[in-house]
Amino acid sequence: MTAVDERPIAEVGAARLRKEDALLITGRTRWTDNIVLPGMLHLAMVRSPYAHARITSVDTAAARGSSGVVAVLTGRDVADSQGSLPCAWPITPDQKAPPHPAVAVDTVNFAGEVVAVVIARSVAEARDAMELVNVDYEDLPVVLDLEAAVAEGAELVHPDLGTNVSARWVFDSAEAGTGSNVEDAIAAARQDGVLLERTFRQQRLIPAFMEPRSVVVDPTGAQLTMWSATQIPHILKLMLALTCGVPENQLRVIAPDVGGGFGGKLQVTPEEVITLLAARHTGKPCKYTETRSESLMAAHHGRDQVQKITLAATRDGRVTGLKVELLANMGAYLGLVTPGIPILGAFMYNAIYKFPSYRFDCTNVFTTKAWTDAYRGAGRPEATFAIERIMDELAHELGQDPLEVRERNWIRHEEFPFTTVAGLQYDSGDYEAATAKARELFGYDELRAEQVRRREAKDPVQLGIGISTFTEMCGLAPSRVLGALSYAAGGWEHASVRMLPSGKVEVVTGTSPHGQGHETAWSQIVADRLGVPFEDVEVLHGDTQISPRGLDTYGSRSLVVGGIAVLKAADKVIEKARPIAAHLLEANVDDLEFHAGRFGVKGTDKGMGIGEIAFAVFSSHNLPDGVEPCLDADATFDPVNFSFPHGTHLCAVEVDTETGAATIRSYVCVDDVGSVVNPLIVEGQVHGGLVQGIAQALFEEALYDESGTLVTGSFVDYLVPSAADVPSFVTARTETPSTTNELGVKGVGEAGTIASTPAVVNAVVDALRPFGVNDVTMPCTPHRIWKAIHGQDTATPATPSSAQSVAEQVEGGQA
Repeated sequence: MTAVDERPIAEVGAARLRKEDALLITGRTRWTDNIVLPGMLHLAMVRSPYAHARITSVDTAAARGSSGVVAVLTGRDVADSQGSLPCAWPITPDQKAPPHPAVAVDTVNFAGEVVAVVIARSVAEARDAMELVNVDYEDLPVVLDLEAAVAEGAELVHPDLGTNVSARWVFDSAEAGTGSNVEDAIAAARQDGVLLERTFRQQRLIPAFMEPRSVVVDPTGAQLTMWSATQIPHILKLMLALTCGVPENQLRVIAPDVGGGFGGKLQVTPEEVITLLAARHTGKPCKYTETRSESLMAAHHGRDQVQKITLAATRDGRVTGLKVELLANMGAYLGLVTPGIPILGAFMYNAIYKFPSYRFDCTNVFTTKAWTDAYRGAGRPEATFAIERIMDELAHELGQDPLEVRERNWIRHEEFPFTTVAGLQYDSGDYEAATAKARELFGYDELRAEQVRRREAKDPVQLGIGISTFTEMCGLAPSRVLGALSYAAGGWEHASVRMLPSGKVEVVTGTSPHGQGHETAWSQIVADRLGVPFEDVEVLHGDTQISPRGLDTYGSRSLVVGGIAVLKAADKVIEKARPIAAHLLEANVDDLEFHAGRFGVKGTDKGMGIGEIAFAVFSSHNLPDGVEPCLDADATFDPVNFSFPHGTHLCAVEVDTETGAATIRSYVCVDDVGSVVNPLIVEGQVHGGLVQGIAQALFEEALYDESGTLVTGSFVDYLVPSAADVPSFVTARTETPSTTNELGVKGVGEAGTIASTPAVVNAVVDALRPFGVNDVTMPCTPHRIWKAIHGQDTATPATPSSAQSVAEQVEGGQA
């Protein structure tokens, strides 16, 4: 038996414990707030208590004279140097985008906007002096309600724009040539079919990451160095250079250990710009770390949409048309990708179903609230929620089982690859297999029988069964597609593989993890490809000096884009080593085979390990003529398509009709994420996603009072669930490999969040069907459920009160 035959089980697919966790659980991580530099100063932000006001004066004299204070900067002080925070996604040529200052100069447009910054020798001194800054404001009218913001005569957030509408973006299948005219389908359904109109509300959510945002800037070296708790060090470096006028080659950005992001750290923040300006102003290192209340109030929020959905179907339950009219809340400003978030959902409302016609009409609206941007799933959870809710409504209208109605309309496994009415090509999937497995694990038929018995007995605790059969587009990447959508950046990813003389391997990745387990998964990929031990692979990331090229981490893109770049770089290492191995083995290149880390000569026992070749390259004593002494390789991968994970989630909820309390009794999900690199990591991602989606359904909501002040500004009021508030999950997988990358992998980071919210809400509504309830506005709190049961939930929308569409209001000049 040879060494090749003794090769252990493949790393890819193995349930490896994460390399990252040893540091995390022993406290040896290094968060941004842990960084202490000689002479470092500390910042405190003075924030507006008003949602909309004119700044009439800022008196900083008392604060400047306070103990330990080095400087106080106002918007006027930095007006010429702060630039405007970037928006990288102008979705239409005529999109309206007001300047977005890091420090407000003349006007504040949401409660929590920075109006001054105190720089002091300690955090305590900075915060004490912050209280001494006296700002006079002149109240302006607030704009808080989406529908009111586009109504005729509405108060304006930015009067210079003349409207609260930032942009309108439309996709029409008839115009695009991907389907027929949806109005014809609606007219036919109204005449001789089934026509459903529903309005759903996506409440405003806050990415409540574990580690608050933090930033340190050191201006004392040859380069200006920034450490930031960010998901996007490479994008941040470029945008800071463009915004603040720092030469890009003189700026280094480092994302050290980052404690979660969920899209909330996919941003160029005012605080990053301010800390950079403060460091340049003082010539000393400066640090800012937000409090939790600041994080909840002033970090960007997510979701916040009103969705008017019209579904046309035949009387036997076959869908014929889908029309989506969307109002999307931008908040006060446009952030890095704010306008594009609802547009990502445009391609997912049709979901797994074969709609012949489709129209998506989105209006982006300014209000005097914190701006919105990416939040786990980014546009796709909103779309999945709407379509899965209305598919349940269709089943109820027809008096049919909601699983049967879905099956009647979904894409069959033999129809892949399938081009959808939204113009995407789904490369692989098997919705039947995932649903059959979920149904069996859930005990679907038995639970339906129990539901009937409890309804007949008029049990005060009713059982509801919720369904979500979903797919999503992820691996946010194809550069040509992003370009067609007017996104400013590409979607490629870069990686390097370095062979060290000792045989150890360094992997440099352009992705920037913040909990995903890249170090483990990338080590598994490289260990398998190069045939080296898992422990011998070191993964470097998050430092633009070490990893000079990359597009970072978001949109479930890390594995399906960044991981494939790593794979391709490893393959290049093998190809660079091949002629050297042939020379050292005195063989023809064509006679070599590479397996389990060794080059062998076919038909002989002659061979060399990749580590031996690495040392031979280092010594360079005996290399082929014209071959450079280097095995290191770079690769950049830009996929040709998104990846399309899918799955079926089933949820059983018990609702106490006397109190409105909803309790999840069981939850089963079967996800298909293609080939799996590490099942433990996949399981962790699914669990985390489920909890965030369930939290939207039952717990979380960012609420403002009538003056525009956030009233859920702490974890006392903004209800993030604990482990005690969520059930144990039954999770399983089916596997249809992706056809667009060599590993066959699909994204997984956002799947749980996308699928779980409609499953839970469908279960709650299903439990309340005997009471004539067809919706409960999220989050489905006991109070809202009780009001729905008793017909008092005025927030429960069924049929829109006006036949005039949002688009017609905008076109008619009422916005």
